[in-house]
Amino acid sequence: MIIIKNSYDIKKMKEVCKLTADVLDFIKKYISPGISTEEINKICHNYIVNKKKSIPACLGYQGYPKSICVSLNNVVCHGIPNKKIILKNGDILNIDISLIKNNYFGDSSKMFMVGKCSHIAKKLCKVTLESLYSSIKIIKPGINLNKIGKTIEKIAKKNNFSVVQEYCGHGIGKNFHEEPYVLHYNEKKQNIILQKGMIFTIEPMINAGKRNIFCDKDNWTVKTKDNSLSAQYEHTILVTENGYEVLTLRKKEKI
Repeated sequence: MIIIKNSYDIKKMKEVCKLTADVLDFIKKYISPGISTEEINKICHNYIVNKKKSIPACLGYQGYPKSICVSLNNVVCHGIPNKKIILKNGDILNIDISLIKNNYFGDSSKMFMVGKCSHIAKKLCKVTLESLYSSIKIIKPGINLNKIGKTIEKIAKKNNFSVVQEYCGHGIGKNFHEEPYVLHYNEKKQNIILQKGMIFTIEPMINAGKRNIFCDKDNWTVKTKDNSLSAQYEHTILVTENGYEVLTLRKKEKI
């Protein structure tokens, strides 16, 4: 069942999504060689709780032990912050932020580059962001949801990258994850028509190598099977009367 949001829901979603975007803007200045992913988690947690007066949605979610996800290099998603994982020059990492405010959820993530990165790392991040933006631009009432995945996959394949199929975007509101589920590849059987008032995330995970993945022994950290780099960007999107609104748009970000 897809929940169509009313004006009150949309107002509250805009509030929590702005706070979510603010955290990603805030943490940028701390991303540098020598900092641990656990320290990044602590900084974000304190900012979320003390400055934004919000709840980190990841903390305790199905047993997840930290307040944010930090996925480094070959980690596709759900990387657990750890004091032993230290950022070094050339790393790329995704920071995934999810907040709860007034019982509504916001969700967004972006890539960060540490120091001087390789050509393939830069290209992967650029193409992943392009795939997200391109899929957002087509959103409007009346189109089929599967056009989102078709758009993302076309861009990834054109650049000789692959799209992870096991994880997807999702509806969001008073629930962290709800229908519709937004696939990032071309699935013709998915037949959902977008309507005004839908809110969902788009969060493509794109690998520099093959799309195959595995879950680490911690039961959370998902990695590429061939050890290739992986990148992800995520926004929470509202379907409006004539198009879309990116609820987690960051300062200075333009689509």
